[in-house]
Amino acid sequence: MTPPATAKRLILIVDDDQLLAEFLSVILQNAGYETMQAHSADHALKLVAEREPDMALLDIHMPGMSGLELAKQLNRETSVPFMFLSGRGDADAGKQAAAYGAVGFVVKPVDEKHLMPAFEAGLARADDIRQLRRTELNLNAALAAGRETSLAVGLLMCKFQTDRNTAFEVLRDHARSSRRKVNEVADQLLTAEETLNGLHAAFYARFKK
Repeated sequence: MTPPATAKRLILIVDDDQLLAEFLSVILQNAGYETMQAHSADHALKLVAEREPDMALLDIHMPGMSGLELAKQLNRETSVPFMFLSGRGDADAGKQAAAYGAVGFVVKPVDEKHLMPAFEAGLARADDIRQLRRTELNLNAALAAGRETSLAVGLLMCKFQTDRNTAFEVLRDHARSSRRKVNEVADQLLTAEETLNGLHAAFYARFKK
C-alpha cells in the first residue's frame, strides 16, 4: 500500500518585480516547495486570507503598501512568518528585519546558491517559534485546568533545575506514554513528594536519637 504523500509547504512570494518573483518561485519549487505569487501587498493579503502560507518572502520596497507595512499587518492579523527581500546585506538591514519580526532576510540580487541556505534557516527558525507558541498555549491551558499541574511543574523545575516549558513537556510526555491525563500524573507526583518528605522527617527523627 502506498503511503499518503506529505503535503508540500506553501511559500508566498511578494514582489512587484514579476521576473524576480517567478525566478524565486522556480527555485523553491525545484527544492520541493509549493509557491504562490503576489505582486502587491494588497494581493498578498487576499491570498493569505484564502490560505495561510508556511512562509512569506516580502520585498521591502513596493509601490503602495511597502513590505514593512505588510509585515506589520501580517503580525497583527495572522501567524504567518516572513522574511524580507532586501537590497542591503549589512548589519543595519538585519536589525531592521528583526525589529519587524522577520525570521531572516535574503539579499538582492538573489543568488540561488545563497538563497536556499538563508531561506531554510529562516523556515527552521519559524518552526521553532511555532513550537514554542504551541508549548506555551498547552502549558497555559494545563495550568489553568488544575492546581496540581501547576504545583507539579514547579516541583520539577526545582528538582531538575530546568525551565517552566521543559518541566511541563516532560510531565506531559510521561502522561502520554502512560496513557493518563496530565493532572493525574501531577497528583501522583505531589503525593509521592509528600510521602518522601514524611519519610525524610521520620529518618531525621530516628537518627537524631
